[in-house]
Amino acid sequence: MPQPEKQLSIRALMDTCGVRFGTSGARGLVADMSSEVCFAYTAAFLQAMSATSGRVALAMDLRPSSPEIASACAAAIEHAGLTVDFCGAIPTPALAYYAQTHGLPAIMVTGSHIPFDRNGIKFYSATGEITKVDEATITGAVVLLPAVRLTVALPPVNRAAFELYSERYLDFFPARCLAGTRLGFYEHSSVGRDLFTELLLQLGAEVVSLGRTDDFVPIDTEAVSDADVQQARRWAEDVGFDAILSTDGDADRPLLGDENGQWFRGDVSGILCAQYLGAQAVATTVSCNTAVDLCGAFAKVVRTRIGSPYVIAGIEELIGAGAQNVVGFEPNGGFLVGSAIEKDGRVLAPLMTRDAVLPMLCLLSMARERGVKVSALLHSLPAQFTASDRLQDFPTESSRALLQALAASHAAIEALLDGLCGKPVGVDQTDGLRITLEGNEIVHFRPSGNAPELRCYAEAATQDRAGTLVQGCLRRMMAHNDLQEFIRDQD
Repeated sequence: MPQPEKQLSIRALMDTCGVRFGTSGARGLVADMSSEVCFAYTAAFLQAMSATSGRVALAMDLRPSSPEIASACAAAIEHAGLTVDFCGAIPTPALAYYAQTHGLPAIMVTGSHIPFDRNGIKFYSATGEITKVDEATITGAVVLLPAVRLTVALPPVNRAAFELYSERYLDFFPARCLAGTRLGFYEHSSVGRDLFTELLLQLGAEVVSLGRTDDFVPIDTEAVSDADVQQARRWAEDVGFDAILSTDGDADRPLLGDENGQWFRGDVSGILCAQYLGAQAVATTVSCNTAVDLCGAFAKVVRTRIGSPYVIAGIEELIGAGAQNVVGFEPNGGFLVGSAIEKDGRVLAPLMTRDAVLPMLCLLSMARERGVKVSALLHSLPAQFTASDRLQDFPTESSRALLQALAASHAAIEALLDGLCGKPVGVDQTDGLRITLEGNEIVHFRPSGNAPELRCYAEAATQDRAGTLVQGCLRRMMAHNDLQEFIRDQD
C-alpha cells in the first residue's frame, strides 16, 4: 500500500535545519543538507517556477557532498513528473548558459568558495538567476514529500552544456588568439579545470597544470589566502608564465595573476574587461573600486548591494533606461553580460550570471593586442587599490547588530578607527557599513551572505596601505570582546 506523502513548509524547514538563502542560493552545513531538505527545496523551486512538464537541467561542483545532494534534487525533479537533464560536473555559468539558451529551469549544486563542510544549491529560471521575489516564493512554499525515494541514481551526463559554453568563447575570440602565450592554470578542485584547459588549448595557448587535487580547496577570490599568494609568486619565479589563472570552486569567479604571480583584484579585472568589451554602462556593487568611476570609460555606472541578484537588477535598470552595451561585475571578479556585445564583427550573447572565463580571456587578449605584459594593464587605470579579508566563525546576526550599532554612533566609529586612519567623513549603509575617511580612503564592513563571516574591504592610494587598513580594522574588531559594550561606552 502506498505510503502517504508528508506536507512540509519551507519556512519551518529553514528554521529547524539552518539551510537558508544567502546572496547565492540556499546554503548550509553538509550535515544539515539531508536528502529531505534538498528534495524539499527543489520541489519548492519547481513549484515556484510552475514547472509541470519538460526538462530541468542539473549540474554540480566537485565537492565530496555534491553527488548525494544532486541525487536528492534529481529525485524531486522526477517526482514532479519532469525529466532530469544531467549536465555533470561543470561550471555554474556553463549550466546557466545552457539553461538560458534552451529555456530550461536549472539547478546547480555548489557551495562556491565556502569550506567543504558546507554546500549549497543555486536555482535558475528559464531566463536566468532567480530573483529575490522568487526566493520569497520558494521560502513561503508548502510541498509534499514522499515517504520513500528521496534520492535516485543520476542519469548519464549530457555534454551539451559543456560544449555550448566553450563555443560561446571560441565564436567570440579570434582563432588561436592566445598562440605563443604560456599560461599556468592553478586547477586545485575547480569544477572548470578540464573545460577551461581545453578552451585555452583551442585558443592556441600553452597550458601548464598547477596544483591539481581531488581534495576540495575553498578558494575565495575576494580573500586569497597568504599561502596562495606566496605559491603564485613561487610558480612565476620558478617556472615562468605570461599569466597564472584560476577560479573558485564552481568556476564563476576568476583569479588572474600576472607574469610575476601577483593576483589581480576582481573589481580591477572587471573594469578592464568592461573596457575591452566597449561597455557603455556598468552595474557593480557599492564595494567596487572607485576607479570604475574615475577611469571615465563608462557613460553610466550604477552601484548596488552586494550579490549577483542586485547587480542583475542594476543591469536591468540600465537596459530599461535605454543603455546599450551593458555589463556588470562584482569585486569577487564574477562578470555578467546584460546585452549583446559586438566586437570586430563577432557577437557575444548575454549571460546574466557570474562568469569566470570571460574576464580572464578579455584581459589576456587585451595584453596581447596592446603588446604589453599582463602587469602593465594596471597602469592604465587610476591609482586606486583595494584589499579585503574576513573574520571567520563570526555569526551573521552578530555582525548585523554590531554594524547597526556602529552606524548609529559617530563617536564609536572614530574610537574604533582612531590612530589607524583619518577621521570618518561619510557613511554609506547600502550594504553593511561603508565609511569614507579623510585622505580619500575607505573601509567597509559587511556580514557575508554565504557564511558566518564578517568581511572587511578597504581602498587606498597603494596596495600595501589598503591591506594594512583591512588587517588593522579586523584586529580592532577582534580586540574588543564585547563590541556592543565598547560602542555604548563611546556614547
